[in-house]
This record gives sequence, C-alpha cells and structure tokens, in this order.
Amino acid sequence: MGTDTAIASAIAARVEQRLPDDVLLAPVQAVGYSPHHAHFGCLSLDLAGYMEVIKGLGRSFAAMGFRRVLLLNGHGGNDVPCRAALCEMKVELPELKVVLASYWTLAAEAFGRIRTSPAGGMNHACEMETSVMLALHPEQVHMERARDDGPMTRRGEETMQSAIHRVPDMLRPAPYFMVRNFDETTGSGTVGSPSHASAEKGVLFLDAAVDASCALVKAFAAGELDLAKS
Repeated sequence: MGTDTAIASAIAARVEQRLPDDVLLAPVQAVGYSPHHAHFGCLSLDLAGYMEVIKGLGRSFAAMGFRRVLLLNGHGGNDVPCRAALCEMKVELPELKVVLASYWTLAAEAFGRIRTSPAGGMNHACEMETSVMLALHPEQVHMERARDDGPMTRRGEETMQSAIHRVPDMLRPAPYFMVRNFDETTGSGTVGSPSHASAEKGVLFLDAAVDASCALVKAFAAGELDLAKS
C-alpha cells in the first residue's frame, strides 16, 4: 500500500542530496486521491479535500517567502486534483510559481529504453514499480505472487494493435479521459507486467527518474520555465 509513497520519497530525497543548494525537501504527502483503489483497500481524501491540502501547502510556502515550488507526483490519481488546485492557486497566489510533474512522465524517454515489457506492461504494480521496490525494499516484494494482469493480458495479439489506444500504459498517454475503478480493469490490482521486474532494472529506473527530476529542478531554478517577457 505504500509503494507510491516509497518511490516518490526515494526520488525526492536523492534529488535533494544531489542539489542541496537548490532544493529544500518538504515532507511527503502520503495520502492522496485514490477512490479508484477502494476495492483493494486504500486510504483516500475526497477530491475537494485533497485540492485543499495542496492549496494549503501553497499558502504555507508563500507565507514563508518561497516563490518556486515543485510538486513531484508519485500517484496517477493525484494528477487531476493537483492540476485543478494549481489553477486556483494561480488566482489566489499569483506570486507563487508552482510546477507539477509525475516522475514517470519526466523520465518517459529513459524508461522506454529500460523497459522490456510490451505496451500495457507499465501502469500499476507493474514492471517499473515492482523493479524499483525490489531495489529499494526487496523484503516487501514477493515475486512468487506476481501475476501479469490488466487489459493487456486479456487481449489476443491479433487484436492488440486495433485496441492499443485502450491499453493503459504510463508511457503511452490515452487520447481520451475516462474514469474507471481498478476492479473494472484488473482482478488482482496489478495492471502491467511485474514478471519483467528485477532489482537491476529498479536501479536504472530510479536513477533515470532522479536525473530527469534534477534536470527539471535546474531549469525551474534558472527561470527557464518562465515565459519570456517582451
């Protein structure tokens, strides 16, 4: 249940260690927006409640004099409420510059070179997440229980190409948005291919995420993400 928190925390801590003059690491926010996981058991805030947490943190940072905040996201369900919160924060706190980024999106190109699973193999408790947990907390991973699951495993190869836009994969953004609970997609909670996971890959995935996050921090700190002013 702590996978997203463990991975995001590890990445963020390594970013601060690598860039101590540019980054002050805030406490991880372990409870996010996760009602789609309720069938399998998961604490969740309501949508509006989670948005208020994000906005409240923004107010705190602004009150202390911070002007640049990076929200490094480790859970897909947080994306929509975080984006909405950022829209409202821009109105309330125009002086505060806030960037939201999911680590797998930042490192998508590198992740694509590391993975061995086909499309649909990286989504939830998948090749990447299982690999990183094997590298970080191997005692918490029981590979003998790992099963590939999700839409990818339920389609024949002959229909895969025609249905590829409906196969969820964190490195292949869907062309449309639709809300689904996880028990509508998977019987086990897994969406993807943990069978492709290894601790060696986990180190590579983790390093790639840290590299990409550091590059974003440097660009943000240097003002390279600001719009040019005429």
